[in-house]
Amino acid sequence: MHQRPTPPTVTTGRRRITRKALLAASALGVVTALMAPVRAGAAPAPAAPTAATPLAANGQLSVCGRQLCNASGQAVALNGMSTHGTQWYAQCVTGGSLDALAQDWRSDVLRVSTYVQEGGYETDPAGFTARAQKFVDAAHARGMYAVIDWHMLTPGDPNANLARAKTFFTAMAKKYKNHPGVLYEIANEPSGVSWSAIKSYAEQIIPVIRAEDPDAVVLVGTRAWSSFGVSEGSDESEVVNNPVNASNIMYTFHFYAASHREEYLNTLDRASDRLPVFVTEFGTQNYAGEGANDFTMSQRYLDLMKRKKISWTNWNYSDDHRSGAVFKTGTCNGSTWAGTGVLKAAGVWIRDRIRQ
Repeated sequence: MHQRPTPPTVTTGRRRITRKALLAASALGVVTALMAPVRAGAAPAPAAPTAATPLAANGQLSVCGRQLCNASGQAVALNGMSTHGTQWYAQCVTGGSLDALAQDWRSDVLRVSTYVQEGGYETDPAGFTARAQKFVDAAHARGMYAVIDWHMLTPGDPNANLARAKTFFTAMAKKYKNHPGVLYEIANEPSGVSWSAIKSYAEQIIPVIRAEDPDAVVLVGTRAWSSFGVSEGSDESEVVNNPVNASNIMYTFHFYAASHREEYLNTLDRASDRLPVFVTEFGTQNYAGEGANDFTMSQRYLDLMKRKKISWTNWNYSDDHRSGAVFKTGTCNGSTWAGTGVLKAAGVWIRDRIRQ
């Protein structure tokens, strides 16, 4: 629940076999590319990983009980980063920055955030769909999963963008229907709208995705900026008592540690006892992604999520001037991405947590 910036100055065996075969072929392709000479002026291939990548190690994900599980049925927790709005900070999502995220940070997952309004998708649907696919492909090439984030924010009712969402997710599901490396986040932060309205939206969008891609995990935003309703005086009971009528889904929770204290932490703890939860966005600052970092409170959240194997992505992988952007301002205009020298305090802290 934070303010986004203005622009800066029924699974089938055949389906699973297809996805595994594609993953193996993809891995072979990366190895082949690494062995081939690099032509003058060509972008270098991702460096060879020292161990199996998260995608190669875990394969097709699914929801088993309240956990996210890998192809072997073992509970896993993905840790990684979210992009900023790609209408503003596409320059921060490059081959070099993603090499650093995958190899230096050892990230499992990249959340690709496509804003709907605020100069985003609605201004150029084809262009922003292509941009999202480019970044998802780049994450896959480096062995990371990708969360395809439909970053609806204002208006807060996801139904306002229902037709656009159907178009976007049809295109994305068609492209990635045989790939094990995607999760679909269908509504970033609903606000000012009832849970029943959000549930209705989800039950219209999920079949659109399932028609093309029946296997992938779908992530459903919750009320009040994905706080399970806490930010608007409710709690997780409304979801527990009236869950979305779909399988292989998880519910999202967002927090900003300097603003969201015991009530939010306790809600995440209770909700994850009853529901599958994925924390697709959090920060160590206040709800605007600004101000001083509260690493102590942030660590309490991370300890809880580690203990309960809750996946998370941190906001955000950019050089925005706010303290919540991991890179120092100006980094995205350069070519150095790895190490801690280019990072703000929040970046140093979250990189260390991902590497653990």
